[in-house]
Amino acid sequence: MSDVAGAEKQGAGPTSPCVDPLGDPFLPASFAVPARPATFLRRDRLVSHLDQALRTPLTVVNGAAGAGKTLLAADWAAGLDRPVAWLTTDAVDQGPGMFWAYLIQALQASGTPVPPSVGKPSDTNRVDHMLLARLATHLSGCDPAVVLVLDEYDRVSAPEIADQLEFVLHHAGAGLHLILVSRTEPLLPLHRYRAAGAMTEIRGAELAFTPDEAATLLARHGLRLGATAVSALVARTQGWAAGLRLCALAALDSPDPALYLKEFEADRSTVADFLLAEVLKRQTAETQDLLLRVSVLERICPDLANALTGRGDAEPLLAGLHRENAFIEYDGHAWYRLHPLFGEILRAHLRVRSPGLEPELHRRAARWLRQSGFLSEMLAHGAAAGDWEFTAGALVEDLAIGQLLTGLRSAELAELFSRMGPEAESPATNLVRAARELSRSDLDRGLAHLHQAEEGLAEDAPGAAAARLSCSLLEVLAARLSGSPACAEEAAAAAGDLRREVPAHLLDKHPELIALLQTHLGSARLWAGRFEEARAALTTVAGRSGGAATALPREESLGHLALIDYLNGWPGRAERKALAAMSETDRLSRDPPSGSGIDRVVLAAVAVDRDDLAQAQSLLDAAADSPPALRDPVTETGRAIARARLLLARGHTQAALEAAEPDVPAAVVSPWAEGQTTLVASAVHLAEGRPEVAARILQTAPDDQLVCAVAAAQAQLAAGRPDVAVDLLDGAHPEGRAGPALTVRATLVRARAADMTGDSAGARRLLGHALIEARRERLRRPFLEAGPWLRPHLVTEPLQGLGAGWLTPGPPPPAAQSAAQVVEELSGRESDVLQRLAQMMSTEDIAADLYLSVNTVKTHLKSVYRKLGVNRRNDAVRRARALRLL
Repeated sequence: MSDVAGAEKQGAGPTSPCVDPLGDPFLPASFAVPARPATFLRRDRLVSHLDQALRTPLTVVNGAAGAGKTLLAADWAAGLDRPVAWLTTDAVDQGPGMFWAYLIQALQASGTPVPPSVGKPSDTNRVDHMLLARLATHLSGCDPAVVLVLDEYDRVSAPEIADQLEFVLHHAGAGLHLILVSRTEPLLPLHRYRAAGAMTEIRGAELAFTPDEAATLLARHGLRLGATAVSALVARTQGWAAGLRLCALAALDSPDPALYLKEFEADRSTVADFLLAEVLKRQTAETQDLLLRVSVLERICPDLANALTGRGDAEPLLAGLHRENAFIEYDGHAWYRLHPLFGEILRAHLRVRSPGLEPELHRRAARWLRQSGFLSEMLAHGAAAGDWEFTAGALVEDLAIGQLLTGLRSAELAELFSRMGPEAESPATNLVRAARELSRSDLDRGLAHLHQAEEGLAEDAPGAAAARLSCSLLEVLAARLSGSPACAEEAAAAAGDLRREVPAHLLDKHPELIALLQTHLGSARLWAGRFEEARAALTTVAGRSGGAATALPREESLGHLALIDYLNGWPGRAERKALAAMSETDRLSRDPPSGSGIDRVVLAAVAVDRDDLAQAQSLLDAAADSPPALRDPVTETGRAIARARLLLARGHTQAALEAAEPDVPAAVVSPWAEGQTTLVASAVHLAEGRPEVAARILQTAPDDQLVCAVAAAQAQLAAGRPDVAVDLLDGAHPEGRAGPALTVRATLVRARAADMTGDSAGARRLLGHALIEARRERLRRPFLEAGPWLRPHLVTEPLQGLGAGWLTPGPPPPAAQSAAQVVEELSGRESDVLQRLAQMMSTEDIAADLYLSVNTVKTHLKSVYRKLGVNRRNDAVRRARALRLL
């Protein structure tokens, strides 16, 4: 046996219980469980998790400096019903012998006796393997098991100590529970413990304070903040314990703590002092330089970091910083991210240490990101560098000009490019300016910038095809805003040719460009009154798959399709499409709002037809409170007509007349807009008792609009000419199948004509048809506008039953009530299918109208048949009508 081993075994000489291997007294503070401050917050969720340490041999509490690791372990240890051996390892970095001498003394200090036979190290730099074996054997027999906490274990850097510790832990078995509190990943075979379920882990994400915990902690410091302020502080600090405490202490010295916590400058706070001392200054010069340079980045990868430093050592440095929990998080796929507060402080330190370097770093980052295909991040860095030609050029060459007009980043990009000064002059910068102005409906400025861009474009310039296609998109938008359908068609045709010159991968990457182009084209066609052509363009967009990039075009297209349905007399279809458009808005919660707001306009018009005037007013008020980004002739005219019809319904005839004539500049006159304006004017004259004037006005209305023919017939009826009224209806040849909002009014005209000529039976029969058709759509307004002659008829059977509960007071007939009770309730989608079934639509038509597959519609039909207890389409419709489901 060697002298060293003998000395260890006998416990002689410098290995006395009160001195370390150098003969110096042990430092008592190394064995003391840290005291908890008065403001300490016990977090039961973490303590409960740490309780699992008593069920596993190894526990690792791993987090950044100031994450609350030590206080958590101390709080947990203080609550145990058994002794805890505690060793703060910052004083034992002189070698394995010193480490194990302190560890054995920690056991002794906690009341866990270590027999002399185990021995003590006598050399600071080594420990005999047999001593470790004897220690492990002794610990394996301990009951209850020994709980040993090694705090600041990241200070232990010798690999042989990790091997020795793993040896003792393994052979001590159930007699030892080891808790390692560390900033870094311990050099132990953690994968084996994880695979065996023999390890408890608490890491940085779990150590972070939740908003509720942060609010309680701040209250203990004497600060009581609202939930919003607390959440903002937690987001900025990412729940970092030391950051929250330091912020709270600093805020107490401020006359307005809430304002201080909202606006404090991180680099001028005690937080900065902590992070610079505990994190930055502990690093090597190369690592400090890396951290300062990458502080300008949102995300960091080794190659990008190398581009900023000009070196090639970023990969091991970043990995090492992450392992050390040096406030750099791994984001996946070789990307990292700095803690927000640490990033703020580093940027401020960079400006002091290297003035003028920050713009150059942004420029290098922009070029690397551009070359690597990260356009979104590249734009922010290019703007920060002030390199506007490069930044705008990248946006245009990438075919991303549509991102200024739609998507979740449109407001962000508009703000970013608002900092671009007039000195930035290139086709790309002018295209960006044009897009910004046109997106705000500033037609004159937008067109001026667009023409400058087109004049400066060279045929052989890089990305010229993408630039010209972007020009075509903006030309179609300008044509929509100016009410120029011919210009829209010309620009769209040019875009169709240019699409063949643009790389396919760019078109696939930016679906918003074609979606926007088709939407603007559809709106221009709608203004021209070419409804079916407009529908063809708009449907291709509305039927696209979801995604933020095309959300605005989908919303706009659905809103325009809803307007077409409304103008064709299909309020139910219009309502469904408008609600679908609004759901796109609500789902993305865009603020400020984008688009034209046509969906609310349509819903307001439908509400007027249903005599829900309060709802119509609410929708129009909401539209007025959220002014649209796009103010085009279609929307402005639709808004004016909806407001005028609401005023008419409330009896404000002159106000309605004024509202129906908005000042909407447009290159061409819209036939449907002209017809709707004429309808309001004629309705005003009718309401004021001037049927002859109303009839004369309608003679100038477009001939092919059934709604105008119906209004002209109503004027002739009011003038006492029922035969002329019927002839007008018979002579009308509307394009396409007119919807119930038109046919119900036409049927009421015929019913009134029959009543005036003494054909009461014919009048009641026609009234029955009108009631059945109107009930499905809840159309009340046509009956209220028809006049008092209806009332005597509506109290007779079966008309009374057909109008009861939705048009006239009183519940539906008792038979219908009892029958409805035996029907299983239809889902919303099944009701949609049933409504279309009643309109004699084919399965394929229903699928197209609802944007469903044919098989899905068939599945809904089977469910409807089952719930109604029928086997055929016609029986389903009859049964549904009997049950008042239609």
